[in-house]
Amino acid sequence: MDFPDKSRTLGDALAQWAAETPDGVALRHNDVTVDWRTYDRHATQVANGLAAMGLKPGARIAYLGKNSFRACELVLGAARAGMVLVPIIWRLAPAEIEFILRDAEAGALFVEPLFENQAFDGERVMMDERFDAWRDAQSAAPVQTPVDRGDVFLQLYTSGTTGMPKGVMLTHRNATVLRPIMQEQGIGWFSSQPGDTLIHAMPFGHIAGVGSVTGAVNGGQELIIHTEFDPALILHDIQRYKAKWAFLVPAALAMMLDHPDAQGADFSNLEGMAYGASPIPLDLLQRGVDKLGCDFAQMYGMTETYGTVVSLPPEDHRPGREGVMRSAGKALPACEIRILDAEGNILPPGEIGEVAIWSPTTMKGYWNRPEETARVLSPDGWLRTGDAGILDEDGYLFIQDRIKDMIITGGENVYPAEVESAIYGHPDIADVAVIGVPDDKWGEAVKAVVVRRPGVQLEADGVIGYAREKIAGFKCPKTVDFIDALPRNPSGKILRRELRAPYWEGRERQVN
Repeated sequence: MDFPDKSRTLGDALAQWAAETPDGVALRHNDVTVDWRTYDRHATQVANGLAAMGLKPGARIAYLGKNSFRACELVLGAARAGMVLVPIIWRLAPAEIEFILRDAEAGALFVEPLFENQAFDGERVMMDERFDAWRDAQSAAPVQTPVDRGDVFLQLYTSGTTGMPKGVMLTHRNATVLRPIMQEQGIGWFSSQPGDTLIHAMPFGHIAGVGSVTGAVNGGQELIIHTEFDPALILHDIQRYKAKWAFLVPAALAMMLDHPDAQGADFSNLEGMAYGASPIPLDLLQRGVDKLGCDFAQMYGMTETYGTVVSLPPEDHRPGREGVMRSAGKALPACEIRILDAEGNILPPGEIGEVAIWSPTTMKGYWNRPEETARVLSPDGWLRTGDAGILDEDGYLFIQDRIKDMIITGGENVYPAEVESAIYGHPDIADVAVIGVPDDKWGEAVKAVVVRRPGVQLEADGVIGYAREKIAGFKCPKTVDFIDALPRNPSGKILRRELRAPYWEGRERQVN
């Protein structure tokens, strides 16, 4: 694909804003304010501190905690040192966290005190005042390690249909390549202006969270950091700091709009609200447009594409565009979409198949999993997403279902096989299938369909409680149905579509 590759390293991006706007605010978090000059110096000190630990370029550095200014400094410091940050979703169960630490071969763990009991044998730095002391004790001399924009700086873990998390390797180029292309195309809503204030409330262990951090560094924006999502605080900070842009998953947007403080809130400075990570109900979208009075843009992408590669721009959120409001939008410049059949042939407009994407932001591959990388990523860079969709004649992508049975609940990805694996060990369960069902608040909710062993009196609470001992709370079933036998095809595969059908009856799409 031909496009002007003006990507760069994140360290160079940070240095630019430290030189051009040294006193400008880069980060705000609670009562802490960090200017660009300080941000740049701290990143250098973190980089030198990591090297002083004996860690080499390419080493994996794990972070376990919530959003914070320290986490921002850590990701930039690791990037400047030529190392790779591995942010871990703090809501995962201890066994899941341990797997990621082991799989990533993490050389150090930076952990907030709330999670300090997590088992880890290597170097450990507590992410509180002890991090500040460690950082400030390091040299501020320029880092001599050469870093290329094609180097991996981020490894995010995403589960698969087998329930085995995979480390998605993402490069400096992935993080920085699209912004100059969007600017040259005049797509201002995608590339906020330097100095604009952005709300950062998505979890650091997700691409939407850490991507907000790297995007702000690349573009020179002021980042208002929220430790975690709180609708009242979001409303407060939009007004207090005259925020111009925010990104929320639909479930979070609904909670913000439903909060009592939203009734009298002043949104006049808000220029845009981006949303994504799960489909949005049309009535919620229209309510948001009416209430906030700003531009809306839908973002569609994956961890494997460094987030957004398809978007529904503000002009498609206007009256009269209700038909395309149900779509994910069109491919961004320098990105392409194809719809493929099971054999990999390209399907014409209007036919449903697997969504495949080409983008300069596509991952380098899965960490230590060449076979799984080859299964989804072709030699010429086309990524098979596992989503089923339709392209219309105008290039709009309509997501219909998920080929891999993934459930998206409140923006979190949940894979049925992983939940089923956790539940199967219950002594009173003979068989189980997990599906996603419509939920007005979270988009989808996890439901377990269970076959009891003969003669037992197992109830829903017993199933849910057992699951909570094995996996993260957001992955656990919210409800449980009991049936005599699961529907299966002749080869024994569970017919999930049959189980899902009654709950989705009367809906246009099999995603909410």
